[in-house]
Amino acid sequence: MIQNALDEWILNEAIPFSLDPSSLNDAIDRIVASLDPSVVLLGFGEALHGGEEILILRNRIFQRLVERHGYSAIAIESSFPRSRAANERVSGSGPESYEEVREAGFSHGFGSLEANRELVEWMRSYNGDPASEVKLHFYGFDSPTEMTFSDRPRQVLHFVLDYLESIDGPGDGGRARRHRIASLLGEDSGWENPAAMMDHSQSVGLTPEATQLRIETEELIAELGLRRPELAATGGKSRYQEAVHYAKVARQLLNYHAVLARDSPDRIVLALGLRDAMMAENLEYIVSRERGRGKVLAFAHNSHMKRGRAEWQLGPHLLRWWPAGAHLAEIFGPRYAVIGTAVGVSEANGIGEPEAGTLEAILAAAAG
Repeated sequence: MIQNALDEWILNEAIPFSLDPSSLNDAIDRIVASLDPSVVLLGFGEALHGGEEILILRNRIFQRLVERHGYSAIAIESSFPRSRAANERVSGSGPESYEEVREAGFSHGFGSLEANRELVEWMRSYNGDPASEVKLHFYGFDSPTEMTFSDRPRQVLHFVLDYLESIDGPGDGGRARRHRIASLLGEDSGWENPAAMMDHSQSVGLTPEATQLRIETEELIAELGLRRPELAATGGKSRYQEAVHYAKVARQLLNYHAVLARDSPDRIVLALGLRDAMMAENLEYIVSRERGRGKVLAFAHNSHMKRGRAEWQLGPHLLRWWPAGAHLAEIFGPRYAVIGTAVGVSEANGIGEPEAGTLEAILAAAAG
């Protein structure tokens, strides 16, 4: 009964296509036409990391969305603060060589994937064309964390301190605050210790210094809020909003480290949930940055983009938390749409033909 219903659904709703440009473009146009016209954020999920094919398809989809459907930015599952370097390359104001942003502009090693190089270089070329009225932006929307690694908070905090210094000048108060924060940060190696993911005693997130650093960060956020009219008028609204968001990223990153330092059976699932909440906040900010310019394509693993609960089997434990997509559905409502993908067959990852009766098998058997 279920398979008959699926067969009928596929027969009536499927949009077959090939990778031939005309076929693919037609399919993209039909999919966009089927979406709610209010959509400003389109999620596109991948079933596993590391494959180039899905990234190439992503690139083609993004190009069509830019050229025909009013998209001005792409955001990928890579560190938000690191992506600034890649966006500078895209805008033409950054390094002359992609190699200079391959590591600095991406997390998770994603800069080494050829399809990501292709994406950045196509965007740079598009922006360099005088006929391109709206210049494209490249973002990462992941938190500054990975599965077994977390960035130091130094980069995001220094961004905020540099911003305030650009407004106030290098006064005694700014120097004193920078010195206090530097003394609390300590060595980067403590923050970046991969052992902290599985062993709370290896984390620095609840040391007296880290706790005081969280207070300093809250005071930074409070000052930015209190001085909003002055700062926005002096340095510009866009720069102000960027500084506020970086300060909030620092807050969330410090909260993440504090969670890892807890001796609690829930620490891993709390960390996973916090990471996805950070992703959602980053995408909310990115959409706000693009307002009046265009729409945003967000690309990440299916588990981050989905509206329902995410699950991960870690040994004997089934971990469940709310992913970024669930938060985005609450934030944007019908203005958020998501397309998930199935991997089909991947010999390189030991994934063979899908089992008979599964959704993947039924889709694979459909024409086109």
